[in-house]
Amino acid sequence: MTRSTAIAGSMLGALLLTAFPAWSKTDIVIGMQQEPTSLDPTSDATASIDGMLAHNVFEALTSVTEQGEVVPELAKGWTLSDDGLTYTFDLQQGVTFHDGTAFDAADVKFSFDRAMGADSVNPSKGIFEPIAAVTVIDPATLELKLSRPDAFLLFNLAQGDASIVAPESVELAKTTPVGTGPFRFDSWTRGDRLTLAKYPSHRDAATVQMEKITFQFIADPASASAALLSETLDAYPGFPAPEMMAQFEADPRFAVEIGSTEGEVIMAMNNARAPFDDIRVRRAISHTLDRKAIIDGAMYGQATPIGSFYPPHGKAYVDLTGMYPHDVARAKELLKEAGVAEGTVMTLRVPPFPYATRSAEIIQAQLAEAGLDVKVENVEWGFWLEEIYKKLNYDMTIIAHTSPNDMSNFARGKSYFYGYENPEFTALWDRIKTEADPEKRDALLKQGQEFLATEAVHGFLFQLPKLGVVRKELSGFWKSSPVLFQPLAQVKWDG
Repeated sequence: MTRSTAIAGSMLGALLLTAFPAWSKTDIVIGMQQEPTSLDPTSDATASIDGMLAHNVFEALTSVTEQGEVVPELAKGWTLSDDGLTYTFDLQQGVTFHDGTAFDAADVKFSFDRAMGADSVNPSKGIFEPIAAVTVIDPATLELKLSRPDAFLLFNLAQGDASIVAPESVELAKTTPVGTGPFRFDSWTRGDRLTLAKYPSHRDAATVQMEKITFQFIADPASASAALLSETLDAYPGFPAPEMMAQFEADPRFAVEIGSTEGEVIMAMNNARAPFDDIRVRRAISHTLDRKAIIDGAMYGQATPIGSFYPPHGKAYVDLTGMYPHDVARAKELLKEAGVAEGTVMTLRVPPFPYATRSAEIIQAQLAEAGLDVKVENVEWGFWLEEIYKKLNYDMTIIAHTSPNDMSNFARGKSYFYGYENPEFTALWDRIKTEADPEKRDALLKQGQEFLATEAVHGFLFQLPKLGVVRKELSGFWKSSPVLFQPLAQVKWDG
């Protein structure tokens, strides 16, 4: 818990400084697969922005632990009215942004009003949809009035999309972000690295060991492995080379951990474009997919197959991998019924991540068995965001959806890049997001999984594992990722 007054905070800081030994090493280099096109998590959907900056540079009202528990952050606490429609947040005091300006309730209101505005480009604008009004009671107190109960509100307010920004610095967020977190933005060398520096005025600065954190962008598996082995990198918590895990397990310099993520890897089909607007075609393609072969070939066996859009480690998980068994003959029958001729050409545009590019090659061969001529196009991430995510300019693509509780994507309508809209599912999701009883909500989530699998909206492939390789002297990295972000304030060199 954080302190309620600046005096108490400074006293505790002094005690901690005397309790902690002098640290011999205070910098770290971390490998990252994905370089973002922007550094503003409130305007860009790129997962690596949260991975680097959320709860490190930016903070939010709440945060989430590795166990998925919601905890206070910029909000010290909150109360909820009996009808579930009014949240009153008690905010931290004495907090400053990295440019020295003071944080208060007006900054939270500005951030939320900006996210909810008609011209908002927030990639998860829907998480703010239940909020009817944001009211500043006083500088340390904020009130949110909802139009309906929201079972996910406190969890959603911890996401990077709900990061608190200030009007004085928000225009800088895309290239030189300013937040209130334990680290401040230092530099960004595009195509190479991004560097953070410890923020000495943070309320918990005394417990933060790292003075400098460097993220080095290395997507190529061979290059990532070489950088770790040469000790150019100290850690790679999202390691892209599953085929190399055994080598690192045998190397006494490293600790290897395999955890879970919220990342459902799908072969998305553009439901707004023929022939994918025909459920028979989508089901045919689902029958062509041999998940075991894809996982063995693309992930070297290090992944769990999925048959719908929900993580296997989740309490409400339903195993639907048997709904469309690998059956080329059945796939051909369905394609013929739908009028899709043998030799029909389709494109499969994939971003530059090993799980996607490797899966694409295997899927290309599998669809060929059913008579489909699939052209694989490897595209850069910026192109993927612009042409596929924003403009729906694609037939098929492969992508990992790493946000939690993101079954809501299927209720976003035809403007979302799935091109999918079904009023029946939208109504079901409306019930899910307003159901306060966890057991009843889990039952509805099971219905949601079955609905999406029956509709064969996409080819559901596997759950992305979290493959971590770090130096043995390091501690504080999360094994699993219940959210997109990875707080680094507690990462330290031991000994």
